[in-house]
Amino acid sequence: SAAIAREGKTVWAKGFGFADVENQVSVEPKTPFHLASLTKPFAAVVIMQLVEAGLIDLQEPISTYGISLVNSSKIRVIHLLTHTSEGEPGSYYQYNGNRFSFLNDIIQEASGISFCHLLVDEIIDPLHLEHTAPNPKSSENCLLTTQLDRDAFDNIMPLGYTSNGENRMSYPSYFGSSAGLVASALDMASFSLALDDDVFFSSETKALMFTPMVSNTGEVLPYGLGWFIHWENDVKIIWHYGYWTAISSLIVKVPEKGLTFVLFANNDMLSRASDGIGIDSSITRSVPAEEFLNGFVFGDAELPTESYSP
Repeated sequence: SAAIAREGKTVWAKGFGFADVENQVSVEPKTPFHLASLTKPFAAVVIMQLVEAGLIDLQEPISTYGISLVNSSKIRVIHLLTHTSEGEPGSYYQYNGNRFSFLNDIIQEASGISFCHLLVDEIIDPLHLEHTAPNPKSSENCLLTTQLDRDAFDNIMPLGYTSNGENRMSYPSYFGSSAGLVASALDMASFSLALDDDVFFSSETKALMFTPMVSNTGEVLPYGLGWFIHWENDVKIIWHYGYWTAISSLIVKVPEKGLTFVLFANNDMLSRASDGIGIDSSITRSVPAEEFLNGFVFGDAELPTESYSP
């Protein structure tokens, strides 16, 4: 399932292939897919809301929030958020979803509310994202009555498949700040548009979130606060991907052009680089992302201008 938003509105969306191959059930733009690590940008929004509210200090040691790791007194919240907590904190970038998940504890300790509930209260419900929810198979129970219930979500989600699409696979049951959200392409586009419109916090806070981390030695790293940051032909690109069992997800934002591209699949192939590992360092390793950029950002392919209607 894919969607494109342009200048404040979703202008195109389409489903491809099957949510259930055996029964020939087609994918639709409103079909909710597992996002895997594309959950991290949502967690970053929650964190930055708490930063703006004065409840979290990005420079505070994680030990302040009761987290115990080697070097906990030197690892700061910003290091978990930017994947720079390993070795000498702040010295280098190393993508680590397990460490990112400690943000669950920081959110809970700082606010007294779980990430799951804040996600629903601050993002899902206010934006009326009817096809977005925490993993329906997780033990978290924060789905409000205004949403589809767990069974209903499970019934409309696509089945998971192996990389070649030939055999069924079971999805992970985890949910937390690092992975486990499910959403439709249309809802993801709406989330992106809300970011563009500064719905969640000030433009200054958003600019901070979209600023790449700088290492202790002054090296500009490829990750900001919960988002990858990339420059291509002097154009700033903000993006993230998800890659897990039977899961591919991608969002590409080009603020200069007012563009957002969203792409989800129910196997892992769209998030696999050519050597079969995740795209955790450069957007140039994502074939779909590069196709979009080459066609609609740096090429002359034309996009619709009217709002999407099914």
